Amino acid sequence: MLRLMILLCVILLPLRAVAQDQKAALLVADQLYITRDRELVASGNVEAFQNGIRLQASAIRYNQDSGALSIEGPITLSEGEDTVILANAAELDAELRNGILKGARMVLNQQLQLAAVQIDRVDGRYNQLYKTAVTSCRVCDDGRAPLWQIRAKRVIHDEVEQQLYFDEAQFRIGRVPVFWLPRLRLPGPSVERASGFLVPSIRSTSSLGVGLKIPYFIKLSDKRDLTLTPYLSSSTSTLELRYRHAYRNGRIQFDAAVTRDDLRPDETRGYLFGSGLFALPRDFVLAFSIETVSDDGYLENYGYSSADRLRSELTVSRTRRDEYIRASFYNFKSLRDDEVNETLPTLVLDGEYDRRFFPQALGGEVRARLVAHSHSRISDLPVDSTDPDTIVDGRDVARLNAQIDWLRSYTLRGGLRTDTRIGVTLNTFNIQQDDTTPIDPTEVTPHAAITLRYPLAKTTRTGISHILEPVVQLSWTGGTRLEIPNEESTQVEFDQGNLLSLSRFPRADRRERGAMAAIGVGWSRFNPQGWDAHISVGQVFREDRDTSFSTTSGLNTLSSDFLLAGQIIAHDNVYLTGRSLFENDLTLSKAELRGDFAFRRGRVGGSYVWLQEDAMENRDREVSEFTMDGSYKINQFWTASANWRYDVSSDRAATAGLGLRYENECVTLDLKVKRRYTTSTSIEPSTDFGFNVGLRGFAADTGTERYVRSCSK
Repeated sequence: MLRLMILLCVILLPLRAVAQDQKAALLVADQLYITRDRELVASGNVEAFQNGIRLQASAIRYNQDSGALSIEGPITLSEGEDTVILANAAELDAELRNGILKGARMVLNQQLQLAAVQIDRVDGRYNQLYKTAVTSCRVCDDGRAPLWQIRAKRVIHDEVEQQLYFDEAQFRIGRVPVFWLPRLRLPGPSVERASGFLVPSIRSTSSLGVGLKIPYFIKLSDKRDLTLTPYLSSSTSTLELRYRHAYRNGRIQFDAAVTRDDLRPDETRGYLFGSGLFALPRDFVLAFSIETVSDDGYLENYGYSSADRLRSELTVSRTRRDEYIRASFYNFKSLRDDEVNETLPTLVLDGEYDRRFFPQALGGEVRARLVAHSHSRISDLPVDSTDPDTIVDGRDVARLNAQIDWLRSYTLRGGLRTDTRIGVTLNTFNIQQDDTTPIDPTEVTPHAAITLRYPLAKTTRTGISHILEPVVQLSWTGGTRLEIPNEESTQVEFDQGNLLSLSRFPRADRRERGAMAAIGVGWSRFNPQGWDAHISVGQVFREDRDTSFSTTSGLNTLSSDFLLAGQIIAHDNVYLTGRSLFENDLTLSKAELRGDFAFRRGRVGGSYVWLQEDAMENRDREVSEFTMDGSYKINQFWTASANWRYDVSSDRAATAGLGLRYENECVTLDLKVKRRYTTSTSIEPSTDFGFNVGLRGFAADTGTERYVRSCSK
């Protein structure tokens, strides 16, 4: 039977559609006829379109006198992609904006289901549901209750504000009532930000007891929001705050907490962390961060952060193709037991300007750099050589470094590549509150280097590529080191990244001198269908021994330790990265290793670090530490995770943690347990328990993978 298409604005709704200047209505049906009572009847696969609403039914009867529609089910009423109503029967007006739907079920955002005895549509905006059951869980036809549901006498759905209002709401787990609320408002699934309570969480620690966190989200505007979270237990009363503000050219966020607890009964404790990023005119960027806390143990006690040094920062920078500008201010605070903030360089000013040029007369590239730095201590006591037992000192240092280099590269016949570098550096210092050092030492340091590379490449018939690159660098740095204290280059790392550097000290207060040679070889293997490998081996030789390098740096002798670094990646599921230093007799002096293995149901990873004791690096004992972490997907709903850090040198665990997560189409459960074994003057060993429940359907989709439960027994 042929389907008829008739414009309702001409036949079905001539008065309403034209008088109100609305979009034309469209009706599609298998059969169409008019009864003796002047009723227009459409039957068989009926579809009607009116004002962005799509109606599907088995039959529609239209009374031209009353303008009412009598609709026979099954009925599907769709408003865009977010709202779908299913019903057995309906009485609606011609505009589909007002009326009654019986035996109805509403689906919001293809996720939240609202089943009701009756739905009243009012003004095309409000849907009133009576005797309603609300859930985002799979509903089976065998009569079993969903995992969770909200039963209510009435639910009002505001389509404009995307809010759900409940009267006499009862939350149930299965068929068991858990709690009852006379009034309840929840945001619809398509709402990203709406004021109201968030899902509470439970936290239990051995030091604070069992506590409850009840977050309340406040939408201040479309660009600002505030979250207040009371945290209450038998030992603490804490208010947590989070403020966020998005601007047209940037954003800020502040996290804070204020506490009164039994750990320090007579004190008000708290912390404040903040960050921001702004785009300024002429490509400049402003970034800032604030980190402050009332006492050393607060962050660990409450699990806000594991940082043992706090840094506040204000930076303005600009990055362009041939230019880099940065000016920064830092304020540091140490939370470590063995460090005194009064004698640490807590206030730091740091700036740099880099520019490169390409002169046609000389060829190659010219790089110019200017660096300014100063750091000061709170203490005003000077370093005095007559008092060797002085612990507190207030040495303040400022320096200015200017450097210019000319670089040029050539590729000779046969593939030999040469890189030439010639330059000079000016360093001037201003040292205050130190009677053992000249106040304004200055030096001019020339330097030069030539690097030879001979890259070799090979590709096999199977598509595997091999690249072998031996490299040799000869360098020279003139001048004599100034007699100034080592303030910034106390920690030196020798790795593949600085094998060919003119100076391996991290900052400009130290520079390697004399003639040096560096040799190395790198090998890489690339297999699109197998495993890749990258291995680097290198060593440095120098004319004179440099006593400023520590023993464990691997650079304190005429010939450095052997550097071995490598990475292996196999089939995108095995990752192994390591770096180590070997002395001339092949004795291991430093090592670190990290490995990860991913499989179908999870992953497992671990790392190991070993460092010798070194007084010059403030390490009074050997460091030997092993860590493991991983996760395992027990089934499509349950995932277990664990992490463990073990101090081998002390023969005891440092931290350990376990996690268990359940996730399906309608709920997320998280259980975490963490144990800290270490002890300090401000922190005691403790065990933390965390439990969080998230209900899907009342907030923006998380976007994470989830599984729908089966209705089979």
